[in-house]
Amino acid sequence: MTTAFVAYYRVSTDRQGRSGLGLDAQREAVARFLAARPGAALLGEFTEVESGRRADRPQLAAALALARRRKATLVIAKLDRLARSVAFIAGLMEGGAPFVACDNPHATPLTIHILAAVAQHEREAISARTKAALAVAKARGTRLGNPDAGPARALAAAANRAGAARRAEAVRPLAERLAGQGLSLRAVARELEERRVPTPRGGRWHAASVRAVLARA
Repeated sequence: MTTAFVAYYRVSTDRQGRSGLGLDAQREAVARFLAARPGAALLGEFTEVESGRRADRPQLAAALALARRRKATLVIAKLDRLARSVAFIAGLMEGGAPFVACDNPHATPLTIHILAAVAQHEREAISARTKAALAVAKARGTRLGNPDAGPARALAAAANRAGAARRAEAVRPLAERLAGQGLSLRAVARELEERRVPTPRGGRWHAASVRAVLARA
């Protein structure tokens, strides 16, 4: 990896952008990442106030242009600071400058795709739960927060199960590849933990959770 870097920070709201909420943490993560690499040079910093679902980001475009021009690597604090869209991540990997996430600097292209897929599924699940709750509340003529929220909870639970199933499918190729190398279920779980790959339902990886993912084949 090159020793020249371009930093990209993203906050989701104008208020976060003005207050620095979340921005300081991103800058600190990038500073620690660079400090651990002797000779690393930061060529520029770009900050975007934008939603992770949008692809028209002028600051990101400027950061990538500088990285390509100077043959540098784009550095971000966390993968979800770049995007929560698998298609967007894939496009960057194929046609943009190389990039690295401070929270998972050794991630392979496959791991990055999985992490992006998980982030996208989480965003979609949150959206689905919100829409389900609003629909139930509207149909019953009640306000949000009404104690009679059983139907909304049922719909939210269904959305959670669907999201977990999609996340399991996203991580299955990597689990199969590791198992195909002769690793035991416990060793696969340990490898996924070291790579910081999220489990379908949250928590830590164990042999049982790896077995459940592989059983979906």
